[in-house]
Amino acid sequence: MSEPSKTDSPTVASDAPAKPAKPAPASHANMLDLKLKVWRQAGPNTHGHFEEYTTTVADDASFLEMLDYVNEDLITKGDEPISFDHDCREGICGTCGLMIDGQAHGPQKGTATCQLHMRKFNSGDEITIEPWRAAGFPIIKDLVVNRAAFDRIIEAGGYISINTGAPQDANQIPIPKEAAESAMDAAACIGCGACVAACPNSAANLFTSAKINHLNLLPQGQAERFTRTESMVEKMEEFFGSCTNYGECQEACPKEISIDFIAMMNRDYAKSKLVNLRRLGQKKSG
Repeated sequence: MSEPSKTDSPTVASDAPAKPAKPAPASHANMLDLKLKVWRQAGPNTHGHFEEYTTTVADDASFLEMLDYVNEDLITKGDEPISFDHDCREGICGTCGLMIDGQAHGPQKGTATCQLHMRKFNSGDEITIEPWRAAGFPIIKDLVVNRAAFDRIIEAGGYISINTGAPQDANQIPIPKEAAESAMDAAACIGCGACVAACPNSAANLFTSAKINHLNLLPQGQAERFTRTESMVEKMEEFFGSCTNYGECQEACPKEISIDFIAMMNRDYAKSKLVNLRRLGQKKSG
């Protein structure tokens, strides 16, 4: 007698109830009703003024996303959107920068505008939004400023011009750990300009000192150390005010760069006026 075919087996219906579909995760965002006072200025040669807007936004949105929503509403109404700088939106490029309620980058310390989230505000708040205020950063339009003065400072010496040849092994040039870490701290500067905006004198010493010292602290930067410092400091003084050690720059910096670098820069600038450049190749003795 042949075995029954597997295909002849009766289908047994399951009595188990079907599993319900998983519900979509609930959003825990709170909605904020906000009033905004935004600086509007049609161009560099026109007078600006504040305009008021209202918006409703989730507290998990970023500050720039909130401005995006406001602009969408303005465009829908046929009005001119608010101009503001942005690029990576990851706190890396330094393109964004706003004065928010009188604070550079807003109320959260060590945070760029693009990384600031609306949970730092409360429903019903009135938020004042302005561009950087400094003679060295002329307004282009609305919240956009011209930061080309920073480029002029870098062009004056913020590089190593010596042809170093092919890359060397990482351990071929011994660098003290403290020096390497300090150079990396200086190199964290993203050039956003918050230090200038926060300074009562509109000084750019924190930016300039960071760009100088991330090179001056390393062996590769020694050959041009004093000419670099002299050129960059004097170019900086063409555009910005003088540092009087208020320390506001350090507090506003989204990368929390220390004003210790300003002291290092000042020391090297003083030495650049006295050092005999023809003897820089000699090793110190005694």
